[in-house]
Amino acid sequence: MTPPALFTPLTLRGVTLPNRLVVAPMCQYSVTEGVVGDYHLAHLGRFALGGFGTVLVEATAVTRDGRISHGDVGLWDDGQVEGLARVVSFLHSQGTVAGVQLAHAGGKASTHRPWDGEGPVTPDTARPGEDPWPTVSASDVPLGEGWPQPHALGTDELAALVADWVAATRRAERAGFDVVEVHAAHGYLLNQFLSPLTNTRTDAYGGSPAARMRFPLEVVAAVRAAWPADRPLLVRVSAVDGAADGTTLEETVAFARELAALGVDAVDTSGGGIGGGWAHPIGYGYQVPAAAAVKAGSGLPTMAVGLLTEPAQAEAVLATGQADLVALARAAQDDPNWPLHAARELTGSYDAWPVQSGPRLASRDRLLTSIDPWTGPDPVQLAPPRT
Repeated sequence: MTPPALFTPLTLRGVTLPNRLVVAPMCQYSVTEGVVGDYHLAHLGRFALGGFGTVLVEATAVTRDGRISHGDVGLWDDGQVEGLARVVSFLHSQGTVAGVQLAHAGGKASTHRPWDGEGPVTPDTARPGEDPWPTVSASDVPLGEGWPQPHALGTDELAALVADWVAATRRAERAGFDVVEVHAAHGYLLNQFLSPLTNTRTDAYGGSPAARMRFPLEVVAAVRAAWPADRPLLVRVSAVDGAADGTTLEETVAFARELAALGVDAVDTSGGGIGGGWAHPIGYGYQVPAAAAVKAGSGLPTMAVGLLTEPAQAEAVLATGQADLVALARAAQDDPNWPLHAARELTGSYDAWPVQSGPRLASRDRLLTSIDPWTGPDPVQLAPPRT
């Protein structure tokens, strides 16, 4: 039997991903000063046990001021390496590829954790000891109503940020990661440069699409040079902004061609984050066409996201060549065993399950087929014990 496309390996440079299912970066806002501990070991480790071939650690700040919130993971300091190395070690022990997304929030920094409220932190709404901090962006354009005006970065500050990305990349190597992903999506700093809605600069870093790409491409080039040549580099993009008058899919395809020229190995194709909402049709797999367009236009492998909820649906994305990887976030949180359940559904067997559980579940299935199905609320009446 030909294995499902979801469960075939993919080799990028010197790293072989054991299957095509990826845990997308999911911010947990659950650390102090960027240092991960037991929570992240359990949170990320369960996805390895659940059969995901690759796990990407959430947006990890390259500077302290580049955090989204006070609870973000970081790699701006050497003291943050050890906790992530512990996570990487466990992922590797389960045969899982470990990746990390390096990010800077730009004008979306200094925000509340989602459960503390929406929008930016203010002196009146801050938790004790968690004061807001000034933000930076491509231009002094607030992200929306109620957001503070960020500082427009000067060219000397841009060069310093490139160095920060390089330093974080080297720490990621020390932690043992197999894959680095540069975050240029979802309205964060690099996306703020790419989007005409937030980049109103008149220097060499603003204006035309090529100029708006300049700083993100400088970051990617520097990360690629710092990252080992045998390890893949991914870039996450927002194929379109949330507003219809923002970044276009055609501009993103052109950006992806430039990424290919720099040695990027795959594009993680998402959308939105700038523009105050979503002005495009939404449905199951609604962002897959963007992944297909980027793949066709750039020649790079792509990762598809966006309401991919069913195994047959995800399988079809790969089988039809629209993308090369499928990333899950909310579906993975809802069911960390999603790949194992998908393997069972698509192959009819428990062969993909860990040896600690697969044979037991198979024997339970055999038992269940030998008895009448349960149909009512009453418990089965057991025979009384012999006296």
